[in-house]
Amino acid sequence: MSRFRIAPSILSADFARLGEEVRGVIAAGADLIHFDVMDNHYVPNLTIGPLVCAAIKPHASVPIDVHLMVKPVDRIIADFAKAGADIITFHPEASEHIDRSLALIRDCGCRAGLVFNPATPLAHLDHVMDKLDLILIMSVNPGFGGQAFIPEALNKLGEVRRRIDAYTERSGRTIWLEVDGGVKIDNIAQIARAGADTLVAGSAIFSTSDYAATIGAMRAALAQI
Repeated sequence: MSRFRIAPSILSADFARLGEEVRGVIAAGADLIHFDVMDNHYVPNLTIGPLVCAAIKPHASVPIDVHLMVKPVDRIIADFAKAGADIITFHPEASEHIDRSLALIRDCGCRAGLVFNPATPLAHLDHVMDKLDLILIMSVNPGFGGQAFIPEALNKLGEVRRRIDAYTERSGRTIWLEVDGGVKIDNIAQIARAGADTLVAGSAIFSTSDYAATIGAMRAALAQI
């Protein structure tokens, strides 16, 4: 796998052809499949659940990265693990006991991550770095695809990158730094330069007619870093 991972978000895919869409972006070079779960409580939208995750699992030859935008979160973790999730991330606001939720994810055999909204402070990281495999920075407010990138996210990515690098130096353990929201060909290099190594893109990929050309253009931009 290259230095950077590209994770198409199926939130922007054609749901009538979801298996085909998953196979298509993987053939085009996707490293992960990003799977957005919204409950119309924590965020103002309703999307997909464990049954859909289980349905696409046979089509996914790369890891499925499940982003839970639900509250409360603990009840549904095991369901997604059984449905085939490889990575499960959630928001600190959605858990009464963040450490316990992270432990639940790992106990289910998945990699665990914490998600920070644009205005969510990073203080939670002070206490759970040893439980994290991934940190996801939202560069839009969660709930809908197709939003514009919030520039302040670049500063947040830089701060998290410094924290990860210091932790890795102390522990020898790596943590992925993911970004989600408004990632496009023309800003992906800038975002990666700020510290992200895993880049979620939804409409920027699925709204195009040639997924391989789009992902290829993203990789070409990343190669300039």
